[in-house]
Amino acid sequence: MNYWKREWKSFLTITVVFLICYYLPVGTPRFDNAVLEAFHLVKWYAQEHVLLCLIPAFFIAGAIGVFISQASVMKYLGAKANKVLAYGVAAVSGTILAVCSCTILPLFSGIYKMGAGLGPACAFLYSGPAINVLAIVLTARILGPELGIARAVGAVVFSIVIGLLMHMIFRKEEEAKAAAQMMMPEPEVKRSLLQNSLYFASMVLILVFANFGKPDAAEGIWASIHGAKWLLTSLFSIALAVMLVLWFELKAWKAIVTGIAVATVSYLHPQEPLIAFTIGTMGLALFTSTQEGELSEWFSTSYDFAKQILPLLLFGVVIAGALLGRVGNEGLIPSEWVAQAVGGNSLFANFFASFAGAFMYFATLTEVPILEGLIGSGMGKGPALALLLAGPALSLPNMLVIRSVLGTTKTVVFVTLVIVMATISGVIFGTIYG
Repeated sequence: MNYWKREWKSFLTITVVFLICYYLPVGTPRFDNAVLEAFHLVKWYAQEHVLLCLIPAFFIAGAIGVFISQASVMKYLGAKANKVLAYGVAAVSGTILAVCSCTILPLFSGIYKMGAGLGPACAFLYSGPAINVLAIVLTARILGPELGIARAVGAVVFSIVIGLLMHMIFRKEEEAKAAAQMMMPEPEVKRSLLQNSLYFASMVLILVFANFGKPDAAEGIWASIHGAKWLLTSLFSIALAVMLVLWFELKAWKAIVTGIAVATVSYLHPQEPLIAFTIGTMGLALFTSTQEGELSEWFSTSYDFAKQILPLLLFGVVIAGALLGRVGNEGLIPSEWVAQAVGGNSLFANFFASFAGAFMYFATLTEVPILEGLIGSGMGKGPALALLLAGPALSLPNMLVIRSVLGTTKTVVFVTLVIVMATISGVIFGTIYG
């Protein structure tokens, strides 16, 4: 009897896995297609997001851990920081980044581990993918100005309210964390605030311009920026290299060798900027990892974030692809089920839109054409807003990583707050404009 008390969990696990394998519906068209969709999505994700989005984000997160003092993070984002300042900095930082729900994760993990309060960190986590200026403009242009305005206002309010609620719900832990932070000594400052600001600004701008999406219009300021995105990325990369040599003691020959390699590849393959970007990233990784001191620590910290986050993200993308497929393609869940469930402006339609959006993976700007199709199939305006407020900020891959940073309880609360607030906002909006 004692044996079964010890072993019932393992026996149950083995039994469940066996039954799944035994009844695996291999050979049925929908299942086989879902498996293919899973691999199509993870291939697309690896090609479009890992090199351009995640790797720069890992380097920025590593730099936060090495070059920004805990005292600085706690001053602006800590549990005892001025609330207006903390949540303002978190929301504005996310707005400037304008990244997807996965790219924000290394940055969120970096500031949280460096001492940021739970509330400001969660505000930053939500605001990064949700408050995307270009996506909001695209929403207003394609889906209507009222949806665009409601999305902008809702995203800003959500980031602050969710952060405050997370702080209040877990305030005892936050108070204990703040008390521990008060005992930390002020670290020695090696570089001025201006130097650190320029260094981080160059990396953030590389991330922003390398991933600058193509706008709907062929003319205008957004189209002009998109046309010059790789030139701007190159200029900020050169600026980063100069700063690393002057202020971080990188050997000049290393920067020159990397620059020559990138320039050569750019000349030979002008239509494939991703190759040159990859060469530059490899040079940065190689030469920082082999140099003693801060730069080596920067690389190792960045690599630690990659080891923690990347496997979870890729696993989550595979599962999301199998369940929901890619844009315009179906997974296990038929798209007509989704279209029927979000029809009208009922409470269930708004909840389902929020819930489904929270688990789907949206690359930056893809939520707009998806919603355009759903609205054409009968989706109400309330559920459309609910999906816009929940979808870009969350995804199944995103949740897996958040859990590894915050733990299960905090992750469940954060996701629940997003879904509930998105549902309520959708119901109110649908009542007014439905």
